[in-house]
Amino acid sequence: MSELGGAQMSTLLESLPGIANVLRSPVADALVGVIRSAARIEEFELSDARELLQYASRRGLLAEDECVRLLQEVEVAHEKRASRAAVRAKRTKAKSTARKKVKKAARKKSGAKKASARKPVKGKPRKAVRKK
Repeated sequence: MSELGGAQMSTLLESLPGIANVLRSPVADALVGVIRSAARIEEFELSDARELLQYASRRGLLAEDECVRLLQEVEVAHEKRASRAAVRAKRTKAKSTARKKVKKAARKKSGAKKASARKPVKGKPRKAVRKK
């Protein structure tokens, strides 16, 4: 998916009246994304942070070198979080596999088969008790 440049966007806005109400700027989308990730409704997107820092730099709200430093910090933290999540998932999978092996070995030792639905006990049928 390609993004529209400034000139393309203004041409589109001029040619189609009312489309400005439908389209939202990338900065607004980035703000929404960052707010949702802060509230833990969505996952954090690095692209949203980049967009907001570029906007702050263009508007003179932050110096360029400060934006670069902050973006590097965010990227490092994002990578650490992703690697920790991968290790956690791997550890959980290993524990699950180990539990299954232990259960299987225990079943083999006891000679028990896989648990299945219980069958009704065969025997004499109960007599119905009549109420008088």
